[in-house]
Amino acid sequence: MFHPRAAVRDTALTLLILAGALAGCWLLQQATPSQTLVPAIFVLAVDLIALVTDGYIFGIAASLISVLAVNYVFTAPYFVFNLTVPENILSTAIMLAVTIITSTLTTQRKRQEQVRSETARESMRANLLRAISHDLRTPLTTIYGSCSAIIENYDRLPKAQQIKLLGEVREEADWLIRMVENLLSVTRIDGGKVRIVKTPTVLEELIDSVLIKFRKRYPGQEVQVDIPEEFLSIPMDAVLIEQVIINLLENAVQHAAGMTELWLRVYCREDKAVFEVADNGCGIPRDRLDGLFDGRMDGADGHKNMGIGLSVCATIIRAHGGTITGGNRPEGGAVFRFALDLDPDADSADKED
Repeated sequence: MFHPRAAVRDTALTLLILAGALAGCWLLQQATPSQTLVPAIFVLAVDLIALVTDGYIFGIAASLISVLAVNYVFTAPYFVFNLTVPENILSTAIMLAVTIITSTLTTQRKRQEQVRSETARESMRANLLRAISHDLRTPLTTIYGSCSAIIENYDRLPKAQQIKLLGEVREEADWLIRMVENLLSVTRIDGGKVRIVKTPTVLEELIDSVLIKFRKRYPGQEVQVDIPEEFLSIPMDAVLIEQVIINLLENAVQHAAGMTELWLRVYCREDKAVFEVADNGCGIPRDRLDGLFDGRMDGADGHKNMGIGLSVCATIIRAHGGTITGGNRPEGGAVFRFALDLDPDADSADKED
């Protein structure tokens, strides 16, 4: 498929590399009368162009231009085209062969990478669907059962019992709303149509917003916060990163059995800001450590049914070009960390397909 942006980029790269080869050969010609390295330099330039551009067109065009440049500028008689000499014809054939081979290998490699990427994406979608089908069943069953009980026994149920059942309905509905928010975030990123737009975000303001929303949902849960005293601004999509932190905090509240302390820490390490959510609860079973972020966590004790939230967290962080890890603390409990680049110009995974 033709992409205008890619074509402009490839054209610019081709011209830049050829100009560099031409300038290098001209400087070499000024330094020494020998011309033996000139064809090798242009072969290297063509090989590089075939590697960094898409398809065959730019590599083949570069090889033809290189042959003409060598023939016209660096072969006697100078500044005259002479394509009847057998050496020139052989040079053209060799350069074209090198270009076609390199372009073919590069194109195949890029296609293999694309297939691997699509396979990983499909695997994630399948894992998410499995997690959703499991996780949605329980709250929907609770909502249906509570509503049916109220409707069928409205006149006989005490008011306190009705309020209790309605409270359960509200709690499960709130959980479903957060689930939908998570799924929309995954769809937004994984669809490739919406870019992650990073804007400088003041860390203290981000943490304040997270704590306000978290305390509304869990007013009885204290969070011990430790962030740098100095002013810190981090490039990010603040709404999505806020969701990641809330997901990790909620994960600890809901699944870290026996937890009495919950920590939220942020610190700088080299050129990255590291966010850490830790608890002193039951920890994560060893057999589940490898599948924390693939959406398959369901069913057992401890951190059960947390896969969908962690899959969303991983997707958001990777879309920012960051890394995320999870594991158990030596002192007991679980810890999740993710790191974001402090450099606003750092390359990230938010490029359009």
